[in-house]
Amino acid sequence: MTWKQLFTSSVGKKFIMALTGVSLIAFLIVHVGLNACIWANDNGEMFNKAAHFMGSTVVIRIAEVGLFVGIILHIIQGIVLELDNRSKRSIGYQVPLGNRGSKWYSRSMGLLGTLILLFLIMHIYHFWTPSRLGGIADIQPLPPVNYDGKEYHNLYAEMITVFQSLFVVILYVLGCISLAYHLLHGFNSAFRTLGLHNQRYVRIVKATGVAFSIIVPFTFAMMPISMHFGWIQ
Repeated sequence: MTWKQLFTSSVGKKFIMALTGVSLIAFLIVHVGLNACIWANDNGEMFNKAAHFMGSTVVIRIAEVGLFVGIILHIIQGIVLELDNRSKRSIGYQVPLGNRGSKWYSRSMGLLGTLILLFLIMHIYHFWTPSRLGGIADIQPLPPVNYDGKEYHNLYAEMITVFQSLFVVILYVLGCISLAYHLLHGFNSAFRTLGLHNQRYVRIVKATGVAFSIIVPFTFAMMPISMHFGWIQ
């Protein structure tokens, strides 16, 4: 397969979607692990130190560039594949199959992806922007905090501020629900596209995908909820 075919052929587009999807799954594992530090109940010290490490390490910063490239490729190829699928389904079936043909979330990956993109834009505005640029415009500068004589961005305080709004918490939870359904189809689909056809391993990946699709989004959703209701200190 040539480079042109990789980005233009149906097989190539699906391969790019799968490859970027797996890389984003790996990112979610790291991200949810870092964010889970808020439950250390140490007034955000572990979380702030972990966030500082992720934002100041050269290797991580380079990987961050790759992450943004991967997200952009995933979005572009997802849109192209969705348009291709819509054009092929323009005539439609004489008898609608509904969930007998495929699950609704498998048929709604474009919609779910769009909701996740909107959630991602909001999340970048709330947290990536202040951690890299020093504060959210027109709200407040990112407050500093001192541990052992060293100053850190207090992203923990930023989380508390952002999640005081019940409306924002609801939007985040809805974003996590969209992510759960997106992963429910995408996790298994990505590994199949990359060549996992052995039935024994397919069952393992499918079970892992279901567990991942529930645990990771649920953990993400519990973060704003815990912050809003003061369940952590």
